[in-house]
Amino acid sequence: MTERAERAQRLHEQGYNCAQAVACAYCDQFGLDEETAYRVAEGFGLGMGLMEVCGALSAAFMLAGLRGSKGTEYPGATKGQTYKTTKALAMAFKEKNETYLCRELKGVTDGRVRRSCDGCIEDACNLIEQTLAE
Repeated sequence: MTERAERAQRLHEQGYNCAQAVACAYCDQFGLDEETAYRVAEGFGLGMGLMEVCGALSAAFMLAGLRGSKGTEYPGATKGQTYKTTKALAMAFKEKNETYLCRELKGVTDGRVRRSCDGCIEDACNLIEQTLAE
């Protein structure tokens, strides 16, 4: 496990949700202060509060936007590439875990737990390291 993934795990153990833990573990690499990362990611925990897309993976999507976007100076110029990156992240996560939906990962739909929150955090961190991190 990478140092950043270990930090994300520690943050999660301290009460950060999955999205907050991942976003905050990498925020300095992506030009974001930890307080802002924590606050922005809060609504993405528990699969966006609805057990939809995994919070840890959602944090990876946020970081993909930070890495790929040229910002408001060039509206729309980079969103296509960022969408491709987020889709690739989602497909890689799904390939490893059968799904990227929180409710399915936790076994809510069929009683079969596919991955723990700690495992999802580790997987998201590995994808960030492979795809986005410098």
